[in-house]
Amino acid sequence: MKTGIVLEGGALRTMFSSGVCDAFLDAGLMPDYVIGVSAGIAYGVSYVSRQKWRNLHIATSYANDKRYMSWGNFVNPANRSYFGLKFAYEDVPNSLIPFDYDTFAAYPGEVEAVVTNLNTGAPDYLPVPRRDEHFTLLQATCAMPVLFPIFHLDGQPYLDGGCSDPIPYQRAFDQGCDRVVVVLTRERDYVRGEEKIEKLIDRRYRHYPRFLDTMHHRADQYNDCRRRLFELEQEGRVLVLAPATTEGFSRTEKDLQKIRALWQDGYFTGRSAVPAVRAFWTEG
Repeated sequence: MKTGIVLEGGALRTMFSSGVCDAFLDAGLMPDYVIGVSAGIAYGVSYVSRQKWRNLHIATSYANDKRYMSWGNFVNPANRSYFGLKFAYEDVPNSLIPFDYDTFAAYPGEVEAVVTNLNTGAPDYLPVPRRDEHFTLLQATCAMPVLFPIFHLDGQPYLDGGCSDPIPYQRAFDQGCDRVVVVLTRERDYVRGEEKIEKLIDRRYRHYPRFLDTMHHRADQYNDCRRRLFELEQEGRVLVLAPATTEGFSRTEKDLQKIRALWQDGYFTGRSAVPAVRAFWTEG
């Protein structure tokens, strides 16, 4: 039986899934397949490298550091993102809070990230390189429209995977997983509304009509994706973990008390779920 975990994105809201994964590490729970979107997989690689509390350490150390998040980064023509790309994806993992490349490389399973192809408007599922000191794919999957530049990989233009496949549980099944745990970063009753900056997106990406079509249907697709997910949960094919609430928590949150509280919600949710997850991943 092949087991999998799916990690939704949401920038700093992925502190919840980081807490869940840290609880799983305490319990020795590691699936055969890991897939994530945006910060879900950017933080999720620390789960695969078995570095408990690393993501919490990064967030609490640098959330208020302008090198990590600031509009100064956005207006810098060498960066063009609200996040300091070199700082967040190179300086932090390679020097300040080192990423364990060796343990990550030794993971025997598959690790994939979702990116949205601007030419097709569809998701592409790419294997996360085991040794990339620039974390280019992780930058691309996190590339929120407008707030990030477009990333080109193998000649294709990409942005945030959450635009086209926000909760990629179907990909996990397509890759042969039998039992899939899905970690959300929004509460169970959350309903996505229409894009608030649709006109800006239309203007910014006017040369990519298929991507714009995807963005125009993004809210409906996300809500339909969640409805089907909860149906699969009722059928016993997935196990879903979700935060109690994300009200008042920004995806670029800088309040350290809120960050710690959301991580703690994830940790205790994960710890409480350990027996159910263990049974789910081991029963025939």
